[in-house]
Amino acid sequence: MKNIYEIIKFPVVTEKSTKASENNQFVFKVEINSSKDEIKNAIEKVFKVKVKAVNTIKVKGKRKIFKGTKGKRIDYKKAVITLLKGETLDYSGGVN
Repeated sequence: MKNIYEIIKFPVVTEKSTKASENNQFVFKVEINSSKDEIKNAIEKVFKVKVKAVNTIKVKGKRKIFKGTKGKRIDYKKAVITLLKGETLDYSGGVN
């Protein structure tokens, strides 16, 4: 099993994810090979909250050209975490 601090990389703070937090949903960038169960356990242990659901999205890296050389940004995985009613998550203060 992976270290829980390696599974969760950082929260994704965008206008869309901030609006989703009103519905008790939070978005994190996570390790690309991690499963939904591993993500759920890591969130519950690190932030001490109860998770209702985990939805994941694999994002393919964009193709780019830099100084005539073709390349590609890395692929990554996002996890949308839905918490149980009454639970709150404050990731601005860091890990407990």
